[in-house]
Parts: sequence; structure tokens; C-alpha cells
Amino acid sequence: MDILKRNNVTVSGSGKQAMVFVHGFGCDQRMWRLVTPAFEADYQVVLLDLVGAGQSDLTAYEPARYSLLSAHAEDVLAVMRALDLHEVILVGHSVSATIGMLAAIQEPARVARLVLVAPSPRFLNDVGYTGGFEPADIEELLEAMNNNYLGWSGAIAPVIMGHPDRPELAAELNNSFCSSDPTIARHFARVTFLSDNRTDLGQVRTPSLILQCAHDALAPLAVGAYMHQQLPASELVVLDTSGHCPHLSAPQATIAAMQHFLSSRILPTYE
Repeated sequence: MDILKRNNVTVSGSGKQAMVFVHGFGCDQRMWRLVTPAFEADYQVVLLDLVGAGQSDLTAYEPARYSLLSAHAEDVLAVMRALDLHEVILVGHSVSATIGMLAAIQEPARVARLVLVAPSPRFLNDVGYTGGFEPADIEELLEAMNNNYLGWSGAIAPVIMGHPDRPELAAELNNSFCSSDPTIARHFARVTFLSDNRTDLGQVRTPSLILQCAHDALAPLAVGAYMHQQLPASELVVLDTSGHCPHLSAPQATIAAMQHFLSSRILPTYE
């Protein structure tokens, strides 16, 4: 199978170093459209759809294989190999921040820096850890998806987006959810919200930017602080905005934080 077609890969920009953007749950590569133009003059911009999302090959989605986020990380690496990319800037939103970290752990030479937008290594609370949700909360969310996917989408999109004064943002997210294959979305949601990748954080040696929103219903401030503490070479920036999608709700602030990080000389540290 043509890997680039499978993941609906698009390439733009004129720089030598590549920036690879990976979207979050229920979204596709179009969600980066307000951010990527700022980098096309200096970087080769690579966009893709995770298998099962957007214009990817939906027939390639095998639930058994994609029951682990590492399968998506392997796909991202396969795209990099197909394009012969090394030392890329890998930008991942939400669950794809974790996917990006897993890719960097597996092939560190291919990833020079990580930009983790609204990341969370575990959405469930645990002893000594605040993820934001109790198990009953997640089970209720997943059950609502199973019972009425479109109704769930319409109710959850405004909560995730977090900008009641800008209903068009929630409407876009809702439309993205509704255009997803419900069966795949339900499966990917369960994988996303029940995964625990905290033990992987200590293996990430790639310089990382953690972009946290000040008010995020899915990833509270405690999550960003935890990740900053666990990642050996990381910078934490808290954006003065609400919601879980700053690349849509606050693109200029997101761009500015990314540009500052990419211009710095932060290096990995090893203990």
C-alpha cells in the first residue's frame, strides 16, 4: 500500500527541515490550517491524517492493531521514512502528542524537537496524579458515544473547544466529529481515553515544548506541570486561553510560542 496515500499526506513549504503535524481525536489535518502558513517559508510542512480519520484509507483501520497508540506512532514513522525525513519538528495535538513522543522514543534520530499541544499522558486520575477524569466519567462518555454518537458530538464539542463566545469554533469541531466514521471514532476514543503512557515520559530525550491552555476541560494545568517535571528536556508554556484546541482558538499565540521554542538552543539532558 502507498503509505503516503494511506495517510493522505500533503507537503508544502520551502525549507530544508521538515515540520510534521499530527491532529488529535476526531479531527484531521485541516485543523492546522491557521498555524502552518506561518512556517512554510522556513520549513517543509508535512500534514497527514491518522489512519481512520479524515481522507485516510479507512479500510486500513484494523481495530486489533490500533488498540495501542504505538501503531499510530509506527505509521507516522513510516511516513517519515517514505519522505526520507530526519531531524524533523514533530507537532502533535492531544492524543497525537503522545503518539509523537512514542515515535521519538522509537527513532530519536528522526525527531529533533517535539511540540506537544494540549498533551495528556493519561486522562484518568490516579493516586498522586490528576488526569482530570474519574473512571466513571470516561465510561459515561464512552457509553454516550455508543448510544447516540451525533448527540454526543453536539454536546461535547463546546466543552472541548471552551469558547462559548465563539460558537463557530465548536461548530467546526462538531462537524469534524460528525464526519468521522462512528465505529472507528468509538474505538479510537476508548484507546485515547483509557491509555496510560506516563512511564514513557522518562524515555523521551527529545527537546519538547508543552503547550498548555490555562483552562482546559480535558487536560488541566496539573497535567502540564506533571509532564514538564517528567520530560528531561522540556519547556512549559501556558497560553492565556481556554479549551483544548489552541491551534484553532488562539493560533497567533500558538505560533508565537512555537517560533520562540524553535529559535531557542534547548538541548536534551540525560540523567
